[in-house]
Amino acid sequence: MQTATSPAAALHDEDHALLAGLRQGQARAFEQMMRRYNRLLYRAARGIVHDDAEAQDAVQEAWLHAFTGLHAFRGDASLGTWLTRIVINQALVQQRRLGRLVLWNEDVDSWESDMDKQPLGGDAMESPEDHVARLQVRRQLERAIDTLPPIYRSVFILRAVHGLSVEDTAHGLDVSAEVVKTRFLRARAQLRALLGFDPETEAAYLHDFAGQRCSDLVARVLRELRARGVLRDQ
Repeated sequence: MQTATSPAAALHDEDHALLAGLRQGQARAFEQMMRRYNRLLYRAARGIVHDDAEAQDAVQEAWLHAFTGLHAFRGDASLGTWLTRIVINQALVQQRRLGRLVLWNEDVDSWESDMDKQPLGGDAMESPEDHVARLQVRRQLERAIDTLPPIYRSVFILRAVHGLSVEDTAHGLDVSAEVVKTRFLRARAQLRALLGFDPETEAAYLHDFAGQRCSDLVARVLRELRARGVLRDQ
């Protein structure tokens, strides 16, 4: 009897197919890979830096590092995890170059919380007034998230904004699952204290990266790869 392929396994297979295209220098494979992971990498970088432009710069440099160093990918972790570590390291390098101290491996104390996770809010059938109010809430939440130390902000963005599992977040940040749980609870508690509402209700709508911004970044990376002779097709 044929066994159905799980979504995770299917994605893994697709990544392997794209990797084969990357190693052959196929521009289409490079573009597909970037469009698949741009949002994840942007959000991971935004967990380190405070500025959208800096996050885009980190993503662009991370792609160039990844594409010119494909030999370093051994398949020990998922491709998304490998890319996440690259962009986080790049974001940290950028911060250090700007003279900004980022405490990244700080130990955390145990943190208890009895807050239950609430479902995400939706935009269905909302009035124009409600829509404006919701946008204001999201901007308020973005500002509050930016007040968090990077060790907490990065976990909150990957878990609550991007929706990664505890395990995937831990692998991407190169910390233990327990550290992820502790930092997430602390970040959520600090945000709730600042905002007066559960920050997860609007988190999934924040720091999106699609449309023209995504296309522009893809085009810039492809131009640089052609200039470096990485691509074999024009």
